[in-house]
Amino acid sequence: MIFVWIRYSLENIESMADAVQEVELHTRAKDGDLGISSSSTAAGPIPKPRNYRWWFRVAVYVIFLLAGQATATLLGRLYYDKGGNSKWMATFVQSAGFPILIPVLLFFLPSADSAAAATSPPPLSALLLLYVFFGLLLTGDNLMYSYGLLYLPVSTYSLLCATQLAFNALFSFLLNSQKFTSLIINSLFLLTVSASLLAVNSDSDNSTKIPKGKYVIGFLCTLGASAGYSLYLSLLQLSFEKVIKSENFRVVLEMQIYPSFVATCGCVVGLFASGEWNGLKTEMDGYEEGSVSYVMTLVWIAIAWQICSVGILGLIFEVSSLFSNVISTLGLPVVPVLAVVFFGDKMDGVKAIALLLALWGSVSYVYQHYLDDSKSKSNAKLVVSANDGSDNA
Repeated sequence: MIFVWIRYSLENIESMADAVQEVELHTRAKDGDLGISSSSTAAGPIPKPRNYRWWFRVAVYVIFLLAGQATATLLGRLYYDKGGNSKWMATFVQSAGFPILIPVLLFFLPSADSAAAATSPPPLSALLLLYVFFGLLLTGDNLMYSYGLLYLPVSTYSLLCATQLAFNALFSFLLNSQKFTSLIINSLFLLTVSASLLAVNSDSDNSTKIPKGKYVIGFLCTLGASAGYSLYLSLLQLSFEKVIKSENFRVVLEMQIYPSFVATCGCVVGLFASGEWNGLKTEMDGYEEGSVSYVMTLVWIAIAWQICSVGILGLIFEVSSLFSNVISTLGLPVVPVLAVVFFGDKMDGVKAIALLLALWGSVSYVYQHYLDDSKSKSNAKLVVSANDGSDNA
């Protein structure tokens, strides 16, 4: 019932936005600013096949996601290994890097021509509601991930994080009307097996040192965070489709900056309310690599998570939340390979197999989009041929 209520609420916001846009269109038409014929509006937009620019944008977002996720994960491990232990600080840095995106947002100011051609923006109240909701959801989700990483062994934590792909498939089906083909199902299966292999192969000797009560808390928090993050991705896609309805990179940046600002404010409140703020000076002084390294580690974690988030939102905007999660899962076996290079971890056959399975699963999903693109181009040619035939007749 909760998913029906969420979708119904977003559709109500969509109807509010449509009402505002309709009033503005009638006003412009009355003033002579628009000359729209009834035939053009009745026909509706004709879907266009994806061109090389679309594939290029998707490739850039994939690089952002994988590079940001791998860097943030490795630096997060460095933070904990060298003496960091603040849960709220680990949560804070996941959203606090949003100011670096503000100059980019100012660079992508909408031009006069694009503003006139684009649909009217949704009501400010609807946008504020979305920003606050997503910001608070991110705060809770990031905090649960921090608890899970603190109270669980790496193997259990990684295995539970891999379940977000299954949760996302469920939410995409319920909220985004995601269609599942054999190639997509094959991709989900291979990526889940890849992440599971990686988790089972991880060192879990520390599990005996974790109290049972904290282990249960870490388990439930990580499972809840995986479900919450998957819900967040699906709701983002639904918001882009039903409320935002704008096709530019500025929208992606805004959906990252404003909710991150709300999430950062929530983390600051939690940091002071929990009392962890008083121990940050001691934590920084006791950091093995020194106070400067402590600060720089946190700064680069924050920057890396922002780069990763832009990639996630871009893939949701261009493709779907499920595809974004597929690429994110691809990054799980990439991190251990990088850990071999930077941390001297051992490389074994299981890690190599997990990486190959993840690559196979991702290629399977991309190939499905290639088939869809080829089909749309063929349909477009058939429409053009049919129109030419009717004109000749």
